[in-house]
Amino acid sequence: MGLYIYFLHECPVQIWGLTSQQRIEKVLKGTAENCTAQELNNLSDSDSVLILRGDYLFDDRLIKHLVAAQNITIHLNNGQQQVTVAAHVPAGLARQAIEFMEDKTHAGSLPGVQNQALATISISFLEKLRKSEPPFVLPISVEKKQALEKRLFDWAYKGITDLVTKWAWPYPARWVVGHCVRFNIRPNYVTLFGLLLVIFAGISFANGQFGRGLLAGWLMTFLDTVDGKLARVTVTSSQFGHYFDHLIDLIHPPIWYILWGLGLTAAQLSGLGFSLSTLLYAMMIGYVVGRLVEGSFQWFLGRFGIFCWRPTDSYFRLITARRNPNMIFLTISYLMGRPELGLLAVVFWTVATTIFLLLRLIQAGYVRSRQGPLRSWLADADKPKYNKSLAVRLFTRHIIG
Repeated sequence: MGLYIYFLHECPVQIWGLTSQQRIEKVLKGTAENCTAQELNNLSDSDSVLILRGDYLFDDRLIKHLVAAQNITIHLNNGQQQVTVAAHVPAGLARQAIEFMEDKTHAGSLPGVQNQALATISISFLEKLRKSEPPFVLPISVEKKQALEKRLFDWAYKGITDLVTKWAWPYPARWVVGHCVRFNIRPNYVTLFGLLLVIFAGISFANGQFGRGLLAGWLMTFLDTVDGKLARVTVTSSQFGHYFDHLIDLIHPPIWYILWGLGLTAAQLSGLGFSLSTLLYAMMIGYVVGRLVEGSFQWFLGRFGIFCWRPTDSYFRLITARRNPNMIFLTISYLMGRPELGLLAVVFWTVATTIFLLLRLIQAGYVRSRQGPLRSWLADADKPKYNKSLAVRLFTRHIIG
């Protein structure tokens, strides 16, 4: 049994350097084989055909949903007109399905095939991107190219993240991603340059050159946003790139704080009331325990991230003691001429964040023991109870009443 793809109305317009056909082929990563109209006659009864409109931009999730769901067509309600944009049918029905998709009157139906509206498909919750967003299928044209690239970039952006990544980086990151696509710069190259900046910033901190280190550090945090978005909009994610990027993100923040502390003078440390070793131990314990709490929630309780559990947790992710909020503390303290206060703030906030997460973990364990498996609020973001929720406006793309 094989899966084949057949494209109708192929379109040459490229969105982030890829036509719709090229994008779909990369999303499926060789799990399906292209076929022509002539080759449809040679397919066996056990084969199936995924028929897609090449002049539409498809949500990656919808493509994967269609692969898993056979005997289905997907249509859009465009005013008074119904447009069928996709179908997954047995090979024996492929030609009939193509005729059905080309028939704008939609007279009759395909035997044994469900004709489903896009709005009825429930694949809104993206755990990987910590967001909830209805699936989309959008017509492609030269005039809409810029708007479609913005739409795809917004889709690739995490919904629940820190305040810097959420509100400061999107516009410049989209501009840089565009230039990376233009000059064929791959995400791993951006990540590697970010690693060099991590090292440069750490050395600068250790030498007490805080201003230079902060410039390198902020540039690195910006590129950390760019590489992930570049990978998603160009469908060039790889397992190596994923682990390479996340390993850097996991390891370097506490090292930066340690090196910042080592770069402080004895005079700067003398007025803090704590020894440097006490501060660094407290920071490391808080950082490690906090990460373990997040992992424990996902592995044993929620099967999703702790910041996706309830709106309170999503709000807290904006300011929790991760690298970017802590970089704000360090930057303010440097501008004040009191870099030692930045370290003190990072230590205090790391410990406070970990205590909050521990309390949430305990509460989640209690709720699960009494009510069964936990459910992310993002999975219900389109329900009436969230109609007036600010969290829906901040963290999802659902239309609310």
